[in-house]
Amino acid sequence: MTRLGAPIVFTQLAWIAMLTTDTAMIGRLGPDALAGASLSLMVFFMTWVFCFGVVMATAALASQAFGARKPRMIRRVIRQGFWVTVILTVPSMIAFQYTPDLLRVMSQPPEILPHADAYMSTLMWSLMPSIGFAVVRNFISSLNRPSPALWVMLAGVPLNGLLDYALIFGNFGMPRLELVGAGIATSIINWLMFLVLLAIAVFAKPFRRYGILGRFWRPDWFQFRQIFLIGLPIAAMSLLEAGFFFSSIFIVGQFGAHAIAVTMIALQMPHITFMVPMGLGQAATVRVGQAVGRGDVQGAYRSGWVALIIALAFMSVMTAILLAIPETFASIYLDGNHPDSSAVLALAASYLIYAAFFQAADGIQAVAAGALRGLSDTTWPMVIAAFSYWGIGLPSGLALAFWGGYEAAGLWMGFVVGLTCAAILLPYRFRRLQKRDYIPPVQESDADQTPRTA
Repeated sequence: MTRLGAPIVFTQLAWIAMLTTDTAMIGRLGPDALAGASLSLMVFFMTWVFCFGVVMATAALASQAFGARKPRMIRRVIRQGFWVTVILTVPSMIAFQYTPDLLRVMSQPPEILPHADAYMSTLMWSLMPSIGFAVVRNFISSLNRPSPALWVMLAGVPLNGLLDYALIFGNFGMPRLELVGAGIATSIINWLMFLVLLAIAVFAKPFRRYGILGRFWRPDWFQFRQIFLIGLPIAAMSLLEAGFFFSSIFIVGQFGAHAIAVTMIALQMPHITFMVPMGLGQAATVRVGQAVGRGDVQGAYRSGWVALIIALAFMSVMTAILLAIPETFASIYLDGNHPDSSAVLALAASYLIYAAFFQAADGIQAVAAGALRGLSDTTWPMVIAAFSYWGIGLPSGLALAFWGGYEAAGLWMGFVVGLTCAAILLPYRFRRLQKRDYIPPVQESDADQTPRTA
């Protein structure tokens, strides 16, 4: 689990480092620019979460095929994953053009709408390559070789920082494009990373023998349907969780632009630490899926529990760190010379205290969901997410915010309640399946089936 999970975790951390770099540099443009960019980023990220959730089915399917020693099935799963990427991202990119109208309908502060429009106008071009990158990463991870994705992502982080510095502020002889430049930088780097990783998967050993681009235009409708059957509940669950947080940000907008900036800053630290259990959850999907392909019941569940224990240990340490240095972390995202920064900084540090209390629960629910994906069990986790986040967490947060008088802090209390509920119910679901010795059959299209010999 450690050998597989560590590169995936560091890949996730490198990815969030890119977003953190963008946020930190945009913050130098002032709270209004940060608030506008944050809202656009939330709209973008909600869409990304949905698309990413659907293509995450390729990790489970490819891992099961690898465990069952069916290389042709792996190729067909990944090929259909690219098809799904195009089908999902093209309409989304068209819809992104109406982001300011969406924010206006949601009663967001009018002074930040031009900033939101400027950022989204160029950020939207990064959606397709980032989802394509995820498909290729799922492919190489299912073969127990996730390191190339890590090295590509690590190379992208400093390049993204340099492009941000050049295009946002007009350095190195480049024009000062501010938020438009931030989106251009992100899009260019995402396309470069996708193309480089795709080239590795197509031409480098041992990946090239799978020929993932071979007969690219040939459909496999069975695998295409399987990706949606498994992936749509994953996407819905991810959307329910992400929407739980991001809808709260839009609600915070009722308290003014500064409240949005404060909440965005305070969410950065738990978002960074979440990348570790998120990566462990993806590793659990692969390890559990491989065991499913081999028909190894004990190995499948052992892999899931090992990942859960690692996540719990790590997030407990992060809770202690977050409680110790909230002010230090919050100060990264603001220019201390800006007249509004001191008030925003103090409030952000106070919100980070609430974030500390849901770290462990957030890690447990993420890894448990990943382990269940390896079992192709995605419908019940989706139901659990809906109940925990929208049935318990958000109503609690709204009640505390508006009727309890806690305003934005009440919503953070709702985060704690909702994540704790999910952290109890998802491992319980995994344990129930374990008691039944459940593993799903590894299904394939008729074209891939070959007679078994004695």
